[in-house]
Amino acid sequence: MATAQEVLRLKEIARNTRKLILESLAEAGSGHPGGSLSAVELLVTLYFRIMRHDPKNPKWEDRDRFYLSKGHAAPLLYAILAQAGYFPVEELKTLRKLGSRLQGHPSPILPGVEAPSGSEGIGLSLGVGTALAGKLDKKGYRVYVLMGDGEQQEGQVWEAAMSASKYRLDNLTAIIDRNGIQQDGLTEQIMPIEPLASKWRAFNWNVIEVDGYDYMQLIDAFDLASSVRNRPTVIIAHTVKGKGISFMEWSPHYHGVAPPKEKMSDLLSELGK
Repeated sequence: MATAQEVLRLKEIARNTRKLILESLAEAGSGHPGGSLSAVELLVTLYFRIMRHDPKNPKWEDRDRFYLSKGHAAPLLYAILAQAGYFPVEELKTLRKLGSRLQGHPSPILPGVEAPSGSEGIGLSLGVGTALAGKLDKKGYRVYVLMGDGEQQEGQVWEAAMSASKYRLDNLTAIIDRNGIQQDGLTEQIMPIEPLASKWRAFNWNVIEVDGYDYMQLIDAFDLASSVRNRPTVIIAHTVKGKGISFMEWSPHYHGVAPPKEKMSDLLSELGK
């Protein structure tokens, strides 16, 4: 259980994370704000409350592993890693620029990134392999995978889900950023994925549904996932695309349209600076 002081600290990190996301995207002139902003609290909770990791030793053998399956949300991961101390915050201004380590999708050339991403749906397979390796090597690390809800339309996700259940990977936690919107519109219009929780239960996963912005719910969910035995856990986090910026919220348009520089002052004011 987190204290009120801890929650305030996490909220401040989240506010600054949104600021860094918007500033880096505006500087780049391209990128994906919607899905980056929607999942901020999920990664803030993981990196600053839940996961065991060491920015001074990114390849620490016993570290918990995180995979960003929804790789277009790279601005979010970069902002988190920079604040955690994996690289200088100033480097965020090089997002998507020639020669930068911070490209449109993450690459392991950047400290703290476990694997590259690209095609949607591959992250859970990476997580399954890593979790299984941990079991075989008798390691105590945990594996976390953040997926988008549009990814749930990918067959590879469900193949990986079957494998995780078969091998009883209780050291694996998947998180679904359930903001209801994918690149071309609403998930339920493009290819309905509901009843999502029932589908995961049918694959013999432990299923937890949470408000993706409630730190107490998130912390309790991650703690519960670590206590479950013989089954992997999926946390379905109900979120808002473009969270924190009123004209971006619930808008498919801002899946991949960067905020213009000239609006940055207004955007930062909305976040409370």
